[in-house]
Amino acid sequence: MCVAVPGKILHIEGDVATVDFQGNRVRVSLGLVDADIGDHVLVHAGCAIEVMRKEQADELNDLLAELEEMLAPERAALADREARS
Repeated sequence: MCVAVPGKILHIEGDVATVDFQGNRVRVSLGLVDADIGDHVLVHAGCAIEVMRKEQADELNDLLAELEEMLAPERAALADREARS
């Protein structure tokens, strides 16, 4: 499964941006989009693939957080099984 994640552009140098993903700063290629500092972009495999509104980015981040919360018990059980083997 592939997932694209929203982030906010903090700095641009050429066609590479520093993008903030909830406190994690990552260098991202802007070769596929026309974006500016402060824009929110959807990023997949190190490439910004879409410029999005802040509201869209916030909604997607909320959904991803909800999914992570739902999967937490399963991940903990898997980690426990791996620790015992």
